[in-house]
Amino acid sequence: MAAAIEITGITKRFGQFEALRGVDLQIEQGEFFALLGPNGAGKSTLINLMAGLLQPTSGSIRIMGHDVQSDYQRARQALGVVPQELVFDPFFNVREMLRFQAGYFGHGPENDVWVDEIIEGLGLTDKAYTNMRKLSGGMKRRALIAQALAHKPPVIVLDEPTAGVDVELRQMLWAFIQKLNQQGHTIILTTHYLEEAEALCQRVAMMKQGRIVALDSTRALLKSHAAKQLSLRLSAALPAVLQPLLKQQNGEEVVLAITELTQVETVLTALRQAGVQVLDMQLQEADLEDVFLNLVGNQQGVLA
Repeated sequence: MAAAIEITGITKRFGQFEALRGVDLQIEQGEFFALLGPNGAGKSTLINLMAGLLQPTSGSIRIMGHDVQSDYQRARQALGVVPQELVFDPFFNVREMLRFQAGYFGHGPENDVWVDEIIEGLGLTDKAYTNMRKLSGGMKRRALIAQALAHKPPVIVLDEPTAGVDVELRQMLWAFIQKLNQQGHTIILTTHYLEEAEALCQRVAMMKQGRIVALDSTRALLKSHAAKQLSLRLSAALPAVLQPLLKQQNGEEVVLAITELTQVETVLTALRQAGVQVLDMQLQEADLEDVFLNLVGNQQGVLA
């Protein structure tokens, strides 16, 4: 069985600027996959290459086994992309837009059942016959997501789909997208809401300056890259023996970085021996944001 997406040795230059620097990535069919990175990491450039909107400087991309350059039509039929920007056709209502979009990929009236399912699943039923120009920003976002799904592609790329939208839409979108994933669709998500990626995605790739700097299951990344945090409010200064664990300090409150739960007892023993009382204590589990900041947090950039 072909991979949903197979990216091999991809580079992309814009003049002297190298946006992508040898990206290799394989995403299997049925995965819910996160592609993360700060602005300038190369995420959107990579998505545009997948969609055939840009040509790579070198390397190849295959969507469901179809090369994006030599077999563009089939590769594009297998892919649905939800862009960051609110770009829409102002001459049609929502249902007309979706039917036209499906028609571009060879689908006729037999696809109307799927179009109706999308409209209902994304909460657009009462807006189905409203012109796109008259929709609110949140409703336009829903319609653009529906547009990417209109031809029922097996691979769906969501590029910051919940940026600036309300909680209701976010919850409705994820419920519908999770349903599609359970039905076998491959989902690739870029987002700055790292809690979304942590809750939804089985695997994560993190990009920095045009390269993939981490690629693993979400659980493995959390385990290998991020420490737990032990927050303590103490009656006196932190003993010198514990200074190597110190992550930050604010008055009598200190935060220690630990990797194993057994270290908690070691810390408490050292405090007792030094005669320092613990006035308050909290143990915080690491999350994907800790991993993200550790790996790519210092990058500065202007291209996404």
